[in-house]
Amino acid sequence: MGAAKQPLVFAYYVTGHGFGHATRVVEVVRNLILAGHDVHVITGAPDFVFTSEIQSSRLFLRKVLLDCGAVQADALTVDRLASLEKYSETAVVPRASILATEVEWLKSIKADLVVSDVVPVACRAAADAGIPSVCVTNFSWDFIYAEYVMAAGNHHRSIVWQIAEDYSHCEFLIRLPGFCPMPAFRDVIDVPLVVRRLHKSREEVRRELGIGEDVKVVILNFGGQPAGWKLKEEYLPSGWLCLVCGASDSQHLPPNFIKLAKDAYTPDLMAASDCMLGKIGYGTVSEALAYKLPFVFVRRDYFNEEPFLRNMLEYYQGGVEMIRRDLLTGHWRPYLERAISLIPCYEGGTNGGEVAASILEDTASGKNYTSDKLSGPRRLRDAIILGYQLQRVPGRDLLVPDWYANAENELGLRPRSSPSVKEDINSVTTLHPKNFEILHGDFLGLSDTASFLKSLGELAYDSPANTEKHQKREQKAAAGLFNWEEDIIVTRAPGRLDVMGGIADYSGSLVLQMPIKEACHVAVQTIHPSKQKLWKHAQARQQAKGQGPTPVLQIVSYGSELSNRGPTFDMDLSDFLDREEPMSYEKAREYFSRDPSQRWAAYVAGTILVLMKELGIRFENSISMLVSSTVPEGKGVSSSASVEVASMSAIAAAHGLNISPRELALLCQKVENHVVGAPCGVMDQMTSACGEANKLLAMVCQPAEVLGLVDIPDHIRVWGIDSGIKHSVGGADYKSVRVGAFMGREIIRSTASSFFSQSSSANGVTHDEPEEDCVKLFEAEGSLDYLCNLSPHRYEALYGKMLPESMLGDAFLEKYANHHDPVTVIDKTRNYGVRAAARHPIYENFRVQAFKALLTSATSDDQLSSLGELLYQCHYSYSACGLGSDGTDRLVQLVQEVQHVKASKSAEGTLYGAKITGGGSGGTVCVIGRNSLRSSEKILEIQRRYKAATGYLPIIFEGSSPGAGKFGYLRIRRRIPSHQT
Repeated sequence: MGAAKQPLVFAYYVTGHGFGHATRVVEVVRNLILAGHDVHVITGAPDFVFTSEIQSSRLFLRKVLLDCGAVQADALTVDRLASLEKYSETAVVPRASILATEVEWLKSIKADLVVSDVVPVACRAAADAGIPSVCVTNFSWDFIYAEYVMAAGNHHRSIVWQIAEDYSHCEFLIRLPGFCPMPAFRDVIDVPLVVRRLHKSREEVRRELGIGEDVKVVILNFGGQPAGWKLKEEYLPSGWLCLVCGASDSQHLPPNFIKLAKDAYTPDLMAASDCMLGKIGYGTVSEALAYKLPFVFVRRDYFNEEPFLRNMLEYYQGGVEMIRRDLLTGHWRPYLERAISLIPCYEGGTNGGEVAASILEDTASGKNYTSDKLSGPRRLRDAIILGYQLQRVPGRDLLVPDWYANAENELGLRPRSSPSVKEDINSVTTLHPKNFEILHGDFLGLSDTASFLKSLGELAYDSPANTEKHQKREQKAAAGLFNWEEDIIVTRAPGRLDVMGGIADYSGSLVLQMPIKEACHVAVQTIHPSKQKLWKHAQARQQAKGQGPTPVLQIVSYGSELSNRGPTFDMDLSDFLDREEPMSYEKAREYFSRDPSQRWAAYVAGTILVLMKELGIRFENSISMLVSSTVPEGKGVSSSASVEVASMSAIAAAHGLNISPRELALLCQKVENHVVGAPCGVMDQMTSACGEANKLLAMVCQPAEVLGLVDIPDHIRVWGIDSGIKHSVGGADYKSVRVGAFMGREIIRSTASSFFSQSSSANGVTHDEPEEDCVKLFEAEGSLDYLCNLSPHRYEALYGKMLPESMLGDAFLEKYANHHDPVTVIDKTRNYGVRAAARHPIYENFRVQAFKALLTSATSDDQLSSLGELLYQCHYSYSACGLGSDGTDRLVQLVQEVQHVKASKSAEGTLYGAKITGGGSGGTVCVIGRNSLRSSEKILEIQRRYKAATGYLPIIFEGSSPGAGKFGYLRIRRRIPSHQT
């Protein structure tokens, strides 16, 4: 950049989240100052971050912190609730004074342009001061915080909206590589990597540190270290040295670890190393790629930026993932050795700082970079879409929305997703016989099963698709998972659509559930430990124990490449034992919760522990599992149940266990309740295990009495429409409603017992039969086992008005001691809704019974109208409990508009009713209508109208498939190619 004719004044705001933002700002600021401009940097970072690189009188540092970023409990763990509370304390509560101060200050320095990386309030302050603003970043805080809202509570949601609104005031976004979706910004300019320049050569740095060229060096760069972590000499392979960034002054290091100074210039040290071990952030990834330094990374918890940076790192062959357990226990060698074998191939630009500075200079000088600028409200609407898509849930890895993938496609990192299982069945079934011989079972002509077998065949025969340079890591792991000379078991379990019953299942209601077309497949192989193909880090762990081959569980989960779920999981099966007995469920929950990126494994591996504890099964051989599901997660269609049922079915078949579908479903519920820790009822697992295609499973959940299968009349059709709002039974709302229902039951029981005592003493020796019957009713209700066993009229006559609207947990426990629910715990400080939560299952049970009876009534418009009305009543009862959502309400409203607005009075009706499903708070809406082409057209119309209103195109669930019990299992064996015989 040449010197400008007239110096400009820039105000550059830097977020308080770590040093990474400050270090990339340095490079942009350095180029602005080289061009002769004044730059005021507003930051909370130490001065040396800037002054070590920029010595100029045109640099002005103002130490002010206007946001807090993500609060970290340690180097690898973000505290989501603390992050939102800290942001509220830092930026929300003092917002008015911040804006007043910043507007006055910006005017006082006569700023020409405000630049933000990526402080939200800076954009609003600039607008209020009449100064244009530009953001420079790879992510925005509305994107990061949106995930935290679900964990911390919806009352924090306004924070996300306020941040998005603030960003909407900026002129445009200068977007860095590895970016996240940022819909608050409608005008975008992409630039190359922003990285700091090197000051010294590799040779100079090594000479100053006294390290020879023949010594392997890893730089440890976590920006702090995980809590309670002590480095040990044996963590490094022989002859290696480790340069430690961020070590405390009091920390004692082994002789092969070198403590670096706090102000050490990291880029030079990185370039002098052979690989880096650390956590993913923009600074570490960009500089590792720029200096072609292999990066061994450990995932962070709950930081949405990471999947996009990780994908970019792995695309350029620069990354090796280390399991957190191996980081903390010192099993580093296989990862470091793998890292130094990599040849990172990033050849793109690294002059993003210079390019960004040039754009900022032009903008401050009056050049217009925005092509088709849209209004702030339009951009704000897109930011609201973000909220629909990012209500992610703790402990549950979720399906990545389509637009995550779109962002990746835009970056050019991978091709469009492969065709769905709807592809022509003939094109796939003709392939799998060439790959596998089916020794047992029948795949029932299911196209998704044929596709799964085809994918297994590609792994088994090293097809060209599996040798591509940029093959997904999960596919690489799967290719080395099985011993292809041995038999493999394949099982399938579908998700389910909650037609009627929903959350009333845990209160003993009748429920009607339909297995959907989408399903989970699991391939399992049991094999003697000496024959199992172990991953290198698992081999190293066994060698370290010095015990020879022992049974190991290895799992690969497809679909993790853009989420924060690790694609693989492994453990010694002996880890499930505690003094030769199966560990407690409490210890299992703790075991799987240690590393959130691998918490998903609880749904799969938990089936093994439940079989050990409940049936006394002992597993002597190693187990390898591949999990592949097309059931979308977080949509309220039982993705977790399908994984549990398919996994346990496969384990049972591989070990010759004869478990009935009903018993298997109950065991899988224990996995979710006790190992995962989600307080779900049993209807999800029962439907996945016992359901049949195109039929409703009728079940009374006391605890799981299957009444049979109910045919859906030919003139009636059921659809599911996804709202795009993430759902989970692990969410706070579901748990609190469940607690409220059990509180209500306890209060009713206590009240009935009191009535019984009064009636008994008052009646004395009377033998009036009606009075005796009344006393017996009170006696039965005093020991009420399920709320649904109380009729609506008894509830209204005696108990409804006596139940409190809500009750503090502490007050309830003081009066009633226990709510007698084995899978939830009352929070003493929380206020629980009681009346609506208790009323819902009592009336829902009645509604489901009426629905079931109506299905067999005479075909008429009144029949459909009545069925639809029952769905509507259920929907609004959910909302009264606090389990509604804007998205599901909008879909139900759209169905009502279609139902009530006909082209003519004589036109035949199409759609008749809709309701939220499952655990509520988002997820999928169930729609009932006439089985006709016009009805399908109306469903597509609703899909289009919902997208027009929210920006999100809903998934439509239509069709059904058999449950796991009907499918059974396949035993397959690879066919030996003719050239090998």
